[in-house]
Amino acid sequence: MAESAETLEAHGLVKTYRGKRVVDRIDLTLKRREIVGLLGPNGAGKTTTFYMVIGLTRPDQGKVLMDGQDITEDPVYIRAR
Repeated sequence: MAESAETLEAHGLVKTYRGKRVVDRIDLTLKRREIVGLLGPNGAGKTTTFYMVIGLTRPDQGKVLMDGQDITEDPVYIRAR
């Protein structure tokens, strides 16, 4: 069985829809077994950020790293392993 990842990082995530920037240079680092929450008003980009981190939406800019390995372009089924 594969070893679980220790860190998940996002660096400079940006997403734009119809010319409107909805996520602007988000950085975050999550450690294994750490519990975090994203707080903000409706339309703040919380769901879009989550979708970019898990691979349901591709960022326009930035990277997602798992244990230092760039997984930004990896499809969801690869990330789930």
